[in-house]
Amino acid sequence: MEYKHPVAALVWSFALPGFGQIYNGQLVLGIILVLLELIINQYSLLNISIFYSFHGDFQLGHDVINYQWGMYYPSIWAFSMWHAYNKSISINHYLNEGKNKKIYLTGFFFGGVFGMNLGIYWHVFFLSTIGTFSFLASPVFSGLLTGIAFSFIGHLFEKILLHVRTHKQIT
Repeated sequence: MEYKHPVAALVWSFALPGFGQIYNGQLVLGIILVLLELIINQYSLLNISIFYSFHGDFQLGHDVINYQWGMYYPSIWAFSMWHAYNKSISINHYLNEGKNKKIYLTGFFFGGVFGMNLGIYWHVFFLSTIGTFSFLASPVFSGLLTGIAFSFIGHLFEKILLHVRTHKQIT
């Protein structure tokens, strides 16, 4: 084993789920995640929806996506980033200390999955009727925006729970 940079693992998984695992040396899990990403992407027509969304045709981006398959993508994407980031920290801690280390950013990524799924399905329609926010009619942009918002809410919730748990242990 060799030192793995956590941010590099995260960015590799951001680019394509499974690449961060391959970077960390977990070839089987990495290949499984890459295959799942390709299958879900193919059947959900997510890339076509992204194409239309980035070209400003938000309604066509909405119409083309297969939501039954598209709802799986945020879970695979977020799990891949969360796992790659934490595994690289664990590898580095094991190299330095000889033992594993606790996991990080669980609330951030689980909040992101919830928010992305909510945004993909819900589309924030009430805001998309306002001209400036018309991009929210796209499941891609709506999913990303609500995913980011819920990521920070999840991270805050995790911090509060950790603080409460730590405070109870002290008293």
